[in-house]
Amino acid sequence: MTNKYEQAFAKFNTRLDDAQVHETVMRLIADNRAKYDNPDTLRRLLTTVELTTLTVTDNDEQVIRLTESVNDFFDEHSELQPIATICVYPRFAAAVRAALQTEGVRVACVSGGFPASQTFLEVKTIETALALKDGADEIDMVLSVGSFLQGDYETCADEISELKDVCGEAPLKVILETGELKSAEAIMKASILAMYSGADFIKTSTGKVAVAATPEAALVMCKAIKAYHGETGRWVGFKAAGGIKTPDEAVDFYTIVCETLGQEFIDQGLFRIGTSSLYKKLVDAILA
Repeated sequence: MTNKYEQAFAKFNTRLDDAQVHETVMRLIADNRAKYDNPDTLRRLLTTVELTTLTVTDNDEQVIRLTESVNDFFDEHSELQPIATICVYPRFAAAVRAALQTEGVRVACVSGGFPASQTFLEVKTIETALALKDGADEIDMVLSVGSFLQGDYETCADEISELKDVCGEAPLKVILETGELKSAEAIMKASILAMYSGADFIKTSTGKVAVAATPEAALVMCKAIKAYHGETGRWVGFKAAGGIKTPDEAVDFYTIVCETLGQEFIDQGLFRIGTSSLYKKLVDAILA
């Protein structure tokens, strides 16, 4: 007898061939990228950025300085739409909230035992609640990858559902850590599981493992989002994060998302890029 998770997977095409996915996404980029390689796309990409600092050396002074640099830049360049979020560890949520003045920029926090997700569910829920209390608008959690890989889908689903209950109306992004899932089939199944469990966004990576965001993972996740919308009528967002360092790389991901899910998906704010280094390079390219 199949369980409810296998029944959910059965509604979708999860039997994906990795080589075919690679070939498909490379062809998609080669055939369509030129349409998006322009200044307008760079400006749109700026609005998708989640400016991130998640290092062991983070401190209040550094985080406040980063936030103030965002304030100063968009004060000076009011013709540009602002970035999507500033993303920090939970203990810095209050500092960002107090310093942030740029209208439209939200405070995002990684939570739930980031980046490994290897802690007690009670700790995950308390950390998330405290981050929201201190001013977080959005939460990024990590799928319990070890549980997923051993087929313990119930633990994964229950954790996502519980953290979504804590978040309430605040968007919950579920990081799949696609570099550790390895195969396109596993990425597709993890995407489906996360969406059915309440994820508002699915996200590629923490940026803390060797293989982070890849075009192949992005294509599989976007196809999962499209199929899930067709099945349920609900749109779930997509966040690419980890290793996206240049405007050219960002345009590749933009091409995948736009060709798979459409321009309206991006215009609704459902596409995000998490990065620490891309922001300045995008700004430089836009102002050049």
